[in-house]
Amino acid sequence: MDIDPTQPWGLAIDYAGRATLTESGHTIHVNVSDTSLSSIIGPDSISGTYSPVTVTAQFTETGEGGAVLRGTGRVTIMPVGTDPVVPDPTAVGRAVTEALTDFATSAAAYVALCARWQPDDGAEDGGGTTPDPGTAPDPDTEADPETTADTTAEAGTGTGTGTSTSTDADPAMV
Repeated sequence: MDIDPTQPWGLAIDYAGRATLTESGHTIHVNVSDTSLSSIIGPDSISGTYSPVTVTAQFTETGEGGAVLRGTGRVTIMPVGTDPVVPDPTAVGRAVTEALTDFATSAAAYVALCARWQPDDGAEDGGGTTPDPGTAPDPDTEADPETTADTTAEAGTGTGTGTSTSTDADPAMV
């Protein structure tokens, strides 16, 4: 990313702390904001310190069939002592780098996920949409702990409190 040395944050931002830039072919939206809940910029009345400033960078890319990948990055600049945060011209670049890295990581994860699934064979029975053998847990041999706990509680053999929260069993409760 090209940092503009004439700008305090390394790029021109609007009155609300927003900017848009293009990096690695992506249109990235940047936001620079303090983390206070007040509209007045000043020290916190309890701690006496100014709020940290957060720089976020985010973009999305849309593909075929409505597929969407997102990249996000966030950098937090902490105040030093009781002074307000000083603009850091490298913060936007670091947030953009994090967003691009996040996007690449998500893209690799989606590729790995898609590689687990066989392409649809075109039949109306949905054939070909199950995971490849060996890449997903076998549902016959691996029990889901939540399902097992729910089944045990419903059967009355668990170690629960015995207090029922269902109102279906007692018509007077309906």
